[in-house]
Amino acid sequence: MLAARQRDVRCLACAGARLHLARHRTDLNLKLMAENDPTNTGGLFIGRRPGTGPVRYRGKPEPGDRKRRRIDSILAGAILVVETILLVTLWGPQPAGWLWVASRIQHRTDSIELALATAFIGMMVTMVGTIGLAMRLDHAWKLVRRAAGHEQKEGMLNRIFVISGAIAVSAFMFWFVIINGPGSSVTPGQ
Repeated sequence: MLAARQRDVRCLACAGARLHLARHRTDLNLKLMAENDPTNTGGLFIGRRPGTGPVRYRGKPEPGDRKRRRIDSILAGAILVVETILLVTLWGPQPAGWLWVASRIQHRTDSIELALATAFIGMMVTMVGTIGLAMRLDHAWKLVRRAAGHEQKEGMLNRIFVISGAIAVSAFMFWFVIINGPGSSVTPGQ
C-alpha cells in the first residue's frame, strides 16, 4: 500500500488520491497475478496443455522382406479376429453369464438384492475389463499392421464395437418381435 500511496502523489492525471486508487487498482492487482491466469484471457488458457500436442508418427517403417510382411499380415488378421470375438461377447454371453450367476445366488440365498447387486457389479467389472483388453489388442493390431507395411493410424475398435452392437440389437429385435413375439391381441393364448 505504501507504493500505491507514493504513486498517488506522483500521478498528475488524477485529481485526488481516492480517484487514483479507484482508477489504477486493477493495474496493481494484475501485476501480482501470474501471467497465464485464465481471468486475464477471458477464461481461456493460452498455449497448449501438457500431453495434448499433435501425434507425430515416425516415417514409414523400413519394409521387411515379403515373407515377413506376409507373416505380419496374418498375425494382424488373427489379432483382429480375437478382438472382434472379444467385443461380441459384450452383447450376449457376458450379460447372460452374469444373469445365470445371479439366478444361482438368488436360488441359494433367497436374496434378490444380493443377486442383482452381484450381477450388476460383475457385468460392470467384466465389461470394463473386456474393453480395456480390446483397447490393448487394438493398439497391437495397429503396430502389427504398420510392421506389415500398411499406413495404419486408426484402429478398428470403434467400428467393431458399433457394428457388433447394431447386429446384437437387430438380432434381439428379431427374436423379440418375430420368434418370441409379444403374442396376438386377437387370440391371447398364443
